[in-house]
Amino acid sequence: MRTLTVIEFITLDEVMQGLGSPDEDRDGGFAHGGWSAAYFDQAQASAAAEGLKATTAYLFGRRTYEKMAAFWPHQPAENPMAAHLNTTPKHVATRTLTDVRWPGAHIIDGDLVPAVQELKASGEGTIAVLGSGVLVQELMARDLVDAYQLFLHPLLIGTGKRLFRDLPRPQRLNLVGCTPTSTGVLMLGYEVV
Repeated sequence: MRTLTVIEFITLDEVMQGLGSPDEDRDGGFAHGGWSAAYFDQAQASAAAEGLKATTAYLFGRRTYEKMAAFWPHQPAENPMAAHLNTTPKHVATRTLTDVRWPGAHIIDGDLVPAVQELKASGEGTIAVLGSGVLVQELMARDLVDAYQLFLHPLLIGTGKRLFRDLPRPQRLNLVGCTPTSTGVLMLGYEVV
């Protein structure tokens, strides 16, 4: 049985929007894109490499899939992240896409809950959800998330899309890991109780 793990880079005020580059996600006039770059260090690189070993599938929402598919297939195979993303099965939750061209990508057919339950039951390891804020809200509301891997940045932005929005009920978590980085990021691991 696979675990579904939400992996997010967030600020102290839970903003997850536009972490990678200035133009990554300007929805709502968001002007702080690229905020995470200054905080990346070797500890995060090592954690990412460890995470790749356990990841046997990815689950993306449409917007995240489109951004990832426009970038990662064009990166050199020597890049460990590119090599893993390009060769690992990817599942896309979408109501609008009818075709995905990134090798190994598949559109989830039908309702999200049974499709994700089937993905979880069909193998070992981790199904990693990267970004995909709208999808993550749906997964949380449907009790489909098994774990969170959060990279909590020592930064307050004050505006932008947040990870934890309106939850239908309180959700208990068990802390399974907490490692600080040289730049003050806390790498937090939680299991859903």
